[in-house]
Amino acid sequence: MPTLRPLPRSPQSLPEASTPTSAAAPEAGARQPADPQKYPVRVGPSAIDGLGAFAEVAIPAKAKIGEIRGEFVSMAEARARAKAAERSTGRIFMVAISDKRAVDATHSTDPLRYANHSCAPNMVLKMQQGRVAFYAIRDIEAGEELTARYGETHHAGRLTCRCGAPGCQGRL
Repeated sequence: MPTLRPLPRSPQSLPEASTPTSAAAPEAGARQPADPQKYPVRVGPSAIDGLGAFAEVAIPAKAKIGEIRGEFVSMAEARARAKAAERSTGRIFMVAISDKRAVDATHSTDPLRYANHSCAPNMVLKMQQGRVAFYAIRDIEAGEELTARYGETHHAGRLTCRCGAPGCQGRL
């Protein structure tokens, strides 16, 4: 199961909501969709942590919301980049897709890279043909923040969870 890495952020610059960016494909010559977003998502200030991703329209349960694109890197490279990003910007946009590979979404403009962690998420991450896709767990209302369970993270329980969900685990 892929794990979404925590994304510490500051609200200094709001990216455009769904502008696609090119990404390294999992295999040479493989194609990624021009715009993998199935529902409009905006990026804005989040009560959970800095910036977040928000549904602009109602999204039905089980619907594919969209994807995160980025550069495919080894886990060793992902760990090195995460440490460097933590020291320089405090922002980490890394998704582990296996024990050996990760997607670095640092330069992606896909709005779902801003999905915050919640202990009671409304989305789930699924790997599909080398792509990181998000699906609605339940009906999502327009304006609702889109959240996913990060799973095991490089913080190893040292980061305080700020999701505020009933039954919050308290740590990431």
